[in-house]
Amino acid sequence: MGIITWLIVGLIAGWGAGKVMKGGGYGVLMDIVLGILGGLLGGWLFGVLGIWHGGSLIGSIIVAFIGRPILVWITRLLKKA
Repeated sequence: MGIITWLIVGLIAGWGAGKVMKGGGYGVLMDIVLGILGGLLGGWLFGVLGIWHGGSLIGSIIVAFIGRPILVWITRLLKKA
């Protein structure tokens, strides 16, 4: 995927996951960053579990959408510690 695609996936996944999670989003730029990092985490996690091995734009958005809340949850746990 190109950098523009990563930004689009990060924006869509970050915005969507920010709307779902309690506490709302972190702003557009941080939602993009967390969406991209969540996509990396979700892609790795789904790959390890053998569920997803890359592919379509929609699949990438779904994986990033699932990965972002996991990433935020982990950072909130670390912040409390």
